[in-house]
Amino acid sequence: MNMLSKHELEIEKYLSARRLDVLIRAGLVLALTALCYAIFSPFVSLMAWALILAVTLYPAHQKVARLTGGRQGLAATLLVLVGIVLIVLPTTVLMGALGDSVHTFIGQVRDNTLKVPAPAPSVAEWPVVGDKVYGLWSKAHEDLPAVIQGLQPKTGELARTAVGIVAAIGGSVLLFLFSFIIAGVIMAFGQAGAGSARSIFDRLAGTGRGERFAKLSTATIRAVASGVLGVALIQAIVLGLLLLVAGVPFAGALAALVLVLGIAQLPAALITLPVIIYIWVGGDYTTVMAIIYTVLLFLAGMIDNVLKPLMLGRGVDAPMPVILLGALGGMASTGILGMFVGAVFLALGYQIFMAWVKNNPDALPETVEGEAPVAD
Repeated sequence: MNMLSKHELEIEKYLSARRLDVLIRAGLVLALTALCYAIFSPFVSLMAWALILAVTLYPAHQKVARLTGGRQGLAATLLVLVGIVLIVLPTTVLMGALGDSVHTFIGQVRDNTLKVPAPAPSVAEWPVVGDKVYGLWSKAHEDLPAVIQGLQPKTGELARTAVGIVAAIGGSVLLFLFSFIIAGVIMAFGQAGAGSARSIFDRLAGTGRGERFAKLSTATIRAVASGVLGVALIQAIVLGLLLLVAGVPFAGALAALVLVLGIAQLPAALITLPVIIYIWVGGDYTTVMAIIYTVLLFLAGMIDNVLKPLMLGRGVDAPMPVILLGALGGMASTGILGMFVGAVFLALGYQIFMAWVKNNPDALPETVEGEAPVAD
């Protein structure tokens, strides 16, 4: 009895030591994971965008690689250079001009050198707010420093907001530029990366499912990206035609800028708002036509918010409502990047849930027609 008790005590000590060893190892793994995340967290958005761009552009990369004799690195370099020339450089120039304009405007307001043109008599005929706008505009034309002095707190807040918006847009352009470069590196090693992705999905979802989940993730990302590109093209065409009808100068160039902004995921309001200001201030339009064009330009500038959900789920092995909800939920929580991440995760979750429903261990076995099910 004593020998048995001693043996049991040794077993208990061994099990206690093993439990302590497992807890220490688990704690070290958690600490290492937290440390790795803290180091990598500043680059999460950058790497996520790079991965999205690489997956989206990989078919085009393979076509270029075939034309260059299978040289993956050269094809990736050429694709990145073309993307920088067609998208990043025009957007950077536009944002630089916008920043200079904002800086000049703030300087003129601060130094009281800003000149406001006299309002047109038709401004007083605007519905509801015409008289107030005409009175404030006339006062600004006659004595702008007095108006600015009365609006000093609001003016300072508006200036800070404008500078913050320009800085945020500039940061987005830089993020897109570096993401494009890293995407080129990922595409150059695309085959190895695809194998790694399948291995990761095999480890997470079980052997044999990695291939399916990898294809689903890739198709979802490409569908969302294609929806973004398609929406940008449609919005540029609609706004271009509207600008032509309205007789706005340089309508073609403005439409091209709308296309570039849409691809770079920047709002079309950067173009439509200055055009609306031109229509009211510098254009020769009646009040009714100015109101009509303002409403149409505003709606055309917001058309991407309607079209994106409708074009996101094409070519994906998941129902359209799943992709739509994932894209909208992700975009509502974390912005444009969340649109891709939300669609991918909800599509994967849907497939996993449906596989779990289908593989019900309590379901009766299927029987051949004419035979009765086998009783337990």
